[in-house]
Amino acid sequence: MTQTLQTLFPAGKPIFGMLHLGGDTPEERLARALSETRDMIAGGVDAVLVENYFGTPDDVIRVLEAFEANPPGVVVGLNLLRDFRLGFDLLRKFDVAFLQIDSVCGHLPPDEDADYAAELAERRAATEALVFGGVRFKYQPVKSGRSDEEDIRLGMARADALVVTGEATGQGTDNAKILRFRQVVGPDYPLIVGAGMTAATAAEQMRIADGAVVGSYFKDTHKDTGIVEVAHVRELMDEVRKVRGESRP
Repeated sequence: MTQTLQTLFPAGKPIFGMLHLGGDTPEERLARALSETRDMIAGGVDAVLVENYFGTPDDVIRVLEAFEANPPGVVVGLNLLRDFRLGFDLLRKFDVAFLQIDSVCGHLPPDEDADYAAELAERRAATEALVFGGVRFKYQPVKSGRSDEEDIRLGMARADALVVTGEATGQGTDNAKILRFRQVVGPDYPLIVGAGMTAATAAEQMRIADGAVVGSYFKDTHKDTGIVEVAHVRELMDEVRKVRGESRP
């Protein structure tokens, strides 16, 4: 059976806890990633997303190796910033359920976009992992010359779920933008909020979206440079459970 977001997360509306890989040394980055994973799981997240935000690709590999030796017990995702090819390569080596790519459409001029789309399709066909793709994603240029709607529709064909964000890490994603994406993708295609969700915005946004990536809000400072605090994870997850119709475990 072909994997989908629904089959991967049957309860629906999953929350993906972001591992930013902060720390001053490779050893500290690994230790913090494993500690933050435990704390996010204790708080109730459905998956962890490993990203070289502060770390390096080697740091990502060390975390995935640690997960391989001692599985964390939740779904694992991956985002290799600035190197989607390495991301796909790592899907063949590790038990990773999904790969996030910050832009699958809109960031390239037309003469480069066709080759990119062909390569992306080829790499997707070679893996069973899902691809979460950004369109009009934070920090990504817009060079396609197409409208938002055109790029959103092309993005749907290039990914298994679309990820929508505001302008920066930790900055809220505007509800109007989430709704605009929903109107284009329709009710059945998976839409994920990729940045800026808080306990105060979670319920409303999760009624529109099908999942969310949460990083900064889970930190002790509510900033990407902080360290995950279980109480913050639980606070947001309590709001998500209300939308799911679940009680707190």
